[in-house]
Formats: sequence, C-alpha cells, structure tokens
Amino acid sequence: MSRIALLASAAAVYLVAAWMVAPGFYDGFTPQQPYHFVCPPIHYGGNQSPTSGHLDIKVLGGVSDANVAFTDDAQVLIDFLPGAFDVTGKTVVPVDIKPVGPCPKPPGLTFATNAYVITAGASLVKKATVVMRYSDLIPAPSNIYHADSPDGPWTSIPVQSEAQPFTIDATIDKFGYYAAGYPSNAVSHGGPNSQILPIAIAVLIIAILLAGVPLAIVRRRGTAHEAEPDDSAP
Repeated sequence: MSRIALLASAAAVYLVAAWMVAPGFYDGFTPQQPYHFVCPPIHYGGNQSPTSGHLDIKVLGGVSDANVAFTDDAQVLIDFLPGAFDVTGKTVVPVDIKPVGPCPKPPGLTFATNAYVITAGASLVKKATVVMRYSDLIPAPSNIYHADSPDGPWTSIPVQSEAQPFTIDATIDKFGYYAAGYPSNAVSHGGPNSQILPIAIAVLIIAILLAGVPLAIVRRRGTAHEAEPDDSAP
C-alpha cells in the first residue's frame, strides 16, 4: 500500500470514528475531571463538595437573551435560546442551579449524578437543553429524571443521542429537580467501559499513522539510492 493510500485510509477511519462519537471526539482525550458528589460512593476518595451556579439573563427589547447557566464546577449546564422565557414585566431573569442534599433515594432508581434543583424568575416558553456530567468511575446513567419535589415522584425524560463523553443531556420545558441515573433492576446504557470505543479507535488511528512512517522512510531511501550516479559506467 502506498503512503498516500495509507494516509487516506487513516483519514477515512478518523472521519468514521469522529462521526460515531461526535462532538466530543474532536476535543482529544484529556483526563476526566473528578466528580464532586453530595453523597460520594464508598470507594470514592478525595471528594469535594459540588458547587452551585447563578446567572442573570438580560431582557432586551422584550425578549430574553440567549445564554448558558452552569454550576461553577461545570457539572450541570443549561442552554437557553433567545426568547426562552415569559418575560412579561421583567428586565432580567435570574436562574439558579443548586445541588440537593440529602441525596434523594427514590425506590427503583439509582442516581449516577447529584440531584439538582433548577429555579428561575420566569417560566419557559421555549425548551432549554440541560447537560449533566457524571463520573467515569461509576456506571453511566441511561436517563435524566425530573421531579417537582426531592421526594418525587421522579419521571424519566427523553435524552439526546449525541452527547459529549461522560455527559448526558435532554431538552426540558420546566424547572424543578433533575438527576441522571438508571432503573435499579437494569444495566445502565454505558458503564465503566462506556468510553472504550473512542479510545480504541484513537489507538487504531495512531497505529495506522505510525505504520506509515517506516514505509515512507524505506521508499525515500530507495528513491535516493536510485538517483545516485553510477561512477563505474564509462
């Protein structure tokens, strides 16, 4: 296989891999930030307390501005579209995200993230996107759950299929309590090995690229040898 064909194959593999795990694949592979638990697992050491988040969204020309609210430790993010709020009589819409303690333990559910209460100074008239980060040391969540009270009942909401590594996201149309997890009697959709695919693909790409280096060197030496003049010729 020529060097050009080899590089073309590597590029094709990369594009397929990037499409399968987009968009997080483009960001490279950086160490996962430690998750801050309200109630850390027994085997989890060095835990730090999770943080809250606050944002004041401006109202411009009778329309709430597009903005993103997030906790200071980036474990929860909410993306608001322009005009997402009913801003009647308002000049600003405050949004708050706070971790809930003690940890809710609804029957039949296992939460992989903290539960958070999300409040705002106005109701939503357009859906917003909530993104929740989870730890790479525990089984990955398969659902995001919502409740009007920490005591429940908790109901699942549809999640989006393409999320950044170690995150799960969904669209919401109201505020309240949110957490990500899975049914206690079921296996989560991810698990501790849920990120093996992008890592394996990256290793494959690197191996293909490295395999082309010796081939290129051999071809270059061969070309240089053929180009040397023959001093023995008359």
